[in-house]
Amino acid sequence: MSTPPGNPRLKAARIAAGYPAQQNLADALGVGVRQVRRWESATPPWPQAEQGQALVRLLGQDLEALGFTPPGAVPARRTVLAATATAAGLAAVPSQAVAVQPATAAADYEAVTRSHRRLYWSVAPAALHPAAVAHATLGCALLPETHGQTRARVAAALAETLLLAGRIEFFDMREPDRAAHTLLRALQAAGEADDALLGSAILAHTAFIPAWTGERDAAVERMTAARTYARRGPASPELLAWLDAVEAECETRCGHTRTALHLIGHAEDVFARGGEYEPPEWLDWFNPIRLAAFKGNVQLKAGHLPQARTTLLQVLEELDPSEEKQTTVILGDLAAVEAAAGEPEAACGYAVRALEVLERTWYATGMERVRDVRRALAPHQHERCVRELDDRLYGWATTVSALAR
Repeated sequence: MSTPPGNPRLKAARIAAGYPAQQNLADALGVGVRQVRRWESATPPWPQAEQGQALVRLLGQDLEALGFTPPGAVPARRTVLAATATAAGLAAVPSQAVAVQPATAAADYEAVTRSHRRLYWSVAPAALHPAAVAHATLGCALLPETHGQTRARVAAALAETLLLAGRIEFFDMREPDRAAHTLLRALQAAGEADDALLGSAILAHTAFIPAWTGERDAAVERMTAARTYARRGPASPELLAWLDAVEAECETRCGHTRTALHLIGHAEDVFARGGEYEPPEWLDWFNPIRLAAFKGNVQLKAGHLPQARTTLLQVLEELDPSEEKQTTVILGDLAAVEAAAGEPEAACGYAVRALEVLERTWYATGMERVRDVRRALAPHQHERCVRELDDRLYGWATTVSALAR
């Protein structure tokens, strides 16, 4: 795939920051759209002082990281190095290569990225996140010391590492602002690698952030960008179905369950048709069982309780026992089904099971499900089963786990 013309750094940052069209950024800056077009051209002029400050403030990175060359400087190929370092609080490194890494550096760096990807499902986020950030620091140091295919592979692994860090920050640590910053850097690294599919996955993750606060338009715009990137590469059925599932969750969060159910149905059709492309190695968080988990949650939020119960019980039966994070979410949703159906004892039973798993494997999203159920059980708070749930919810092990992570 050839490098897109113009200034792809500014364009990628604009989209990731929630400005899908040049006109949107122009309006936010108070300039004409022609000015934004000039900045996104192959030879962008250095912005005037006030405009430059506004760009840095809105997009969260310095002008050079956005593809601008200071007046009088010699244009050079830019990297995600400085921007990533700023995002994660990493030490700055020289912008000029001081050494040339051997081709084996890419495989070695990828091996650690791959290990972190697998460890995500079992290692506490408080322990894994610093390791991922440190690995991103290393990737930033390696990138200017590599060339050609080695450079592209390091950049792709760096993008995946930053994606992992962003996932932890959003789903495990519940720090959406930090996650948004990290995911923007991940997108820049994917641009260095010219990896459209990885870019699609990163953009889809950014859609979760506005969706969680009910900002539907922003979420839809980011999903549009994610689907655009997916069309540029050999997208597998798994990736395309996952994009449907992500958008379905976003729509559900924004109260549009009918649209969400339509998207889930489309994802099921995508899986049924299959395709010629295999999923990328990093897409280890999605399969038909995970799609069914999305479906059960949408059915729950739509008030289709019998269907949700059937779907979620099937997921629980088929889910690999090692997938404890996902298990807490399914148990939480089953508890929510029973709470909505007026069955507090059954709801408490599922919630307690979720807490038992959370004591072993912490997952903020799973704990949120349990807390939502407890709030739904407020009319039954004097019943014995609810009191027993409170004893577990605020037990020593669970409380310490929540505060420690």
